[in-house]
Amino acid sequence: MSNLNQMPGLRLKGNIWHIEKRCKYAEGGWIRKCTGKTSRIEAEEYLIQLLATLQQETMRREEAVYIFKEAAFRYLEDVAHKPWAGTIALYIDQLSPFIGHLALEMIHDGTLKPFVDHEQGRGQAPASINLVLGVVSAVLNRAARVWRHENGSPWLRQAPPLISRLSTKGKQKKAYPLSWEEQDRLFKLFPRHLADASLYAVNTGCREQEICQLRWQWEVKVLELGRSVFVLPESLTKTSTERVVVLNRIAQSVIDSRRGIHPEFVFTFREKPVQKLRASAWRRGWVKAGLPTGKNVLKGIHNLRHTFGRRLRAAGVPLETRKALLGHANGDITTHYSAAELHELVVAVEKISCRDIAQMPVLSLVANGTKIGGVGKVSEKSKRVSSC
Repeated sequence: MSNLNQMPGLRLKGNIWHIEKRCKYAEGGWIRKCTGKTSRIEAEEYLIQLLATLQQETMRREEAVYIFKEAAFRYLEDVAHKPWAGTIALYIDQLSPFIGHLALEMIHDGTLKPFVDHEQGRGQAPASINLVLGVVSAVLNRAARVWRHENGSPWLRQAPPLISRLSTKGKQKKAYPLSWEEQDRLFKLFPRHLADASLYAVNTGCREQEICQLRWQWEVKVLELGRSVFVLPESLTKTSTERVVVLNRIAQSVIDSRRGIHPEFVFTFREKPVQKLRASAWRRGWVKAGLPTGKNVLKGIHNLRHTFGRRLRAAGVPLETRKALLGHANGDITTHYSAAELHELVVAVEKISCRDIAQMPVLSLVANGTKIGGVGKVSEKSKRVSSC
């Protein structure tokens, strides 16, 4: 090929073509990059495509057109101080392959459908998918109403579209409270960090992020009780109110065993806070322990919260006390407890540390004469009960 027909800006180093070319669209005015190509023709095609991409990117920025990935990272910066920021980052990672490259104006139900189809294909529940779609809505709302380009225009010039949610009607999975034997079988299969977190969960009734984000600074030692409580901030709890978590002797032993492992977080793995509990180790353990895997059965960490609530009820703990221990929103319940009130809560949670008191058979369930939970003999007139 004649040099007159060759594209300038390519140099052969060894047997690989490198780009050294002035370009007004490139940062610093120059492109210096290895093409990874041994063929001159392929290297020229690579350079042409790169120039076109840089030009489009420059024009997009001049016109203040933002893609979803840029907006998602901006949103992550805004919520970085929130306890659930790690979960938001995971959701963004899930979305990026599907809509990360799209301009904000292009985000709607149609462009989100491949993501939704993919998640449904791998068995994700509608409620779980809806949580991710909620992040999309939050990003678009901020882009339209809060964030501004240097010229004053919003990141999203049009009103954000309504992102449809999947229907969860008739698809709610049934909780599966664990028996003592099932609990032992399951927890023995977990690595230490997951076993500790699970044992703490089943003895406190805390939600997943209340465990993953648990910090030592929230621990308060109550001398009158001879043990600790944790005061969770309103930014962490589902009800957006402070929550006091009291510990029975088992939960206290878990906390004591975690001391000195990490200076800030209670539950960590490889020196980092645990992001979520229902990961691969949980799923493998659930299956290996022989626990139900049907589509209509809840198989996640929330079952430990249901187990906690069921055991409190079986132990005869009053409804108001159960609500306080579970952190349910209730206008009659305050987080400002006296020592006597805290003692009452501790006595209640201490009951479920004794297996002879908090047994599951009294909560056996029967529907149409068919037993669907628990063990032992029950009457066909028994009604289904729920405490969580």
